[in-house]
Amino acid sequence: MSLAPAASDLSDLRDYAFEWALVDVETSGLVPRRDRVLSVAVVTLGPDGAQTGEFSTLLNPGCDPGPVHVHGLTAERLRGAPAFDQVAERIGALLEGRVLVAHNAQFDYDFLAHEFARARLRLPVARRLCTLALNRRVDPPTDDLRLGTLAAHYGVPQLKAHDALDDTRVLAGVLRASLRQAARLDLPLPLVACPPRQDPQFAPKPPKTPCAFRNPGRLTPGGPLVQGMKVAITGETRTARSDLVLRGVAAGLNMMGSVSRHTSVLVANDSAADSAKARRARAEGVPVVDEAAFLRLLGDVRPGTSHEGTALPGPAPAVPAPEAESAPEAVQVAESSPSPALPAVPTPRGP
Repeated sequence: MSLAPAASDLSDLRDYAFEWALVDVETSGLVPRRDRVLSVAVVTLGPDGAQTGEFSTLLNPGCDPGPVHVHGLTAERLRGAPAFDQVAERIGALLEGRVLVAHNAQFDYDFLAHEFARARLRLPVARRLCTLALNRRVDPPTDDLRLGTLAAHYGVPQLKAHDALDDTRVLAGVLRASLRQAARLDLPLPLVACPPRQDPQFAPKPPKTPCAFRNPGRLTPGGPLVQGMKVAITGETRTARSDLVLRGVAAGLNMMGSVSRHTSVLVANDSAADSAKARRARAEGVPVVDEAAFLRLLGDVRPGTSHEGTALPGPAPAVPAPEAESAPEAVQVAESSPSPALPAVPTPRGP
């Protein structure tokens, strides 16, 4: 039996009066540490259940989009969409101070936590509510507790399954109806605390350290790093990104957060990556080395010229480098015409 659509006014439910941020993500797979978010939608509700905001976007993950037959998001559709780090702050502003709500909330929360961590940002969520867990308590007379099934039961129209924005709008209707049923049954909400956490692989960005040396230009094939070179890093790394940055700064390099025509070299384990930095590097002809080569080059950084115009009398002290590891297997981008690889720079073999 289907219920009539629940009224959006929840102002009489004082025990359930929260600021809500309803979220849905479509992803390239099921493993947050490995897979990426392809689209995200956020709808915010006030304590009275009225909608107060809405945001949705496709995202370019820089990798194969995975099960297209499920979500319909092909590489062609995602090409030209922003990367997650370009919209992370806008999403964070909608989540800040609100209870995150999702259907199977652990899934959406984990993917958002990893995407925010990759962007070197904190996911601003202190509590979350799972509408699946809530309806286990409400126990509606349905065959299952899928979002579509609950939507039909509560009289919430669903236009397009596996569409992040439509799923979030449906979720809003299901949440309102579920809260009203929970209040009728005098049920506590299954709120889950979300303490801050940080994957060490994605440590917060270290503060920018001014470089004392002039930029000597591009890294040349087979040549050494020179103090003052502008170095950027993109993609996954075996060594924590913050450690690579700190090692570069200690060696006298100018570690940058973006790529420009002045960049000396880009460090990327996937030479065909489709990140914003990789695309700019291709456009500007910036050379690329992988992480293992960068670590080898850090062992013999040549002295640069200070901004005062004085060259150091001797070579820069070598930065101890761990035993070089092979770069991780490149992620294949499912596109009709793959992007050209970044120009590889041969480097001298280590001793």
